[in-house]
Amino acid sequence: MAENEVDTRAPESDAAPANLPASAPAQTSGGLGEHCVSDRPTPIGAGPSGELTQLGGIDCYISKPNDYPHAPSKLLLFLSSATGLQSENNQIQADKYASEGFLVVLPDMFSNDPLPGSATYEEEADPSIINQIKMRAADFTKSFLIDMWLARQTPEKVLPIIHKVIEAAKDEFADAVANGGGIYSVGYCFGGRMTLLLAGEKPQISTSLWGQPVKDEEAGMVKSGPHIKAGAIAHATLVSKEDFDGVKSPLAFVCVENDQLFLDEVREYGEKNLKENSVESEFKIYAGVPHGFGVVGEYEDAKIKAAQLEAFDQMLAWLKAH
Repeated sequence: MAENEVDTRAPESDAAPANLPASAPAQTSGGLGEHCVSDRPTPIGAGPSGELTQLGGIDCYISKPNDYPHAPSKLLLFLSSATGLQSENNQIQADKYASEGFLVVLPDMFSNDPLPGSATYEEEADPSIINQIKMRAADFTKSFLIDMWLARQTPEKVLPIIHKVIEAAKDEFADAVANGGGIYSVGYCFGGRMTLLLAGEKPQISTSLWGQPVKDEEAGMVKSGPHIKAGAIAHATLVSKEDFDGVKSPLAFVCVENDQLFLDEVREYGEKNLKENSVESEFKIYAGVPHGFGVVGEYEDAKIKAAQLEAFDQMLAWLKAH
C-alpha cells in the first residue's frame, strides 16, 4: 500500500483487517468526518503555550504574542472542529497564529456539551482480531452518539455562545480589536461554517422564555452582522448554499479535492455567489490530502505535511492582507 494511501484514510480504517468490513473511508454518519471528531497524533515535543480562562462566562483558550501588550496585536477568533477547546492540536494551532502577532481566542463552542469520546487520536499497534471487533462495535456506538450530539449543535445554539465571547473580548482586549479595526476569524471543519455565518448579515436569533430559538425576522426582519472583519476557512463541513447568502466580509477558503463534506456544487455556488455580490474571496483546492489536514497533527506523507504548512500560510496571508 502506498504511503499516501494510508495517510489519507480515516484513523479507524487503519486498524481494519482484510477479513472485516471497512467503514466509510473518511466520514461518519452524521455529516462530520473522522478528522473532524478525532485528532491526529500531536507532533513530538509540541505542546500548547497559552492559558485556559473565561470570557463572557465561556471557557476559552487564550494565546498571546510574546510581546503583547507592549506591541500592537489583532484579535483573532479561532473556531475549531468538533474536537473543541481541550484538543492540544487546536491549542497548538492557535499558538501558531499568536506567534504571527495575533491575540487568539479559542472558545468552547460546545459549552457543557462536549463531543462524545473526544480525545487526541493515538494509533494502536497491531491490535488483535478480537480487539478490532470490539473497536468496530465501539465505533458504531460512538457514531450514534456523535449523530445525536451533532443534531444539538445548531447555529441557534452555538452562535449565541460565540457572540458572548465576542462581546467579552471587545472589552477585555479592546486594544487588539481597535488595532485590527474589528475581529478576525479562522474556522476549521465545524468552525468553518460558524466563521462563514459570522461573515454575513443574517436574521437575528433570540431565545424565548422556554429556551427555544426564535428568529427575529418574524418580528420585522431584524438583521445583524457581519460580526467579523475578515475570515479564513479550512475544510468546512455542514455548509449549505444558503449559508453564503448575505456574506459581506472577505473570506479565504482552504478546500480539499473531492471533499464529500464540502461538496463541489456547494463550493461552486459559494464562489459564484460571492463574486456576484462583490465580496472579496479566495478558494484554493488541495489535492491528495484528507479532510482535516489543515490542523496541526502528524502525517507520514511529506506531501500532506507540506500542504498543511501551505494552507496555514494561505490563511495567514489572507488575514494579514485584510
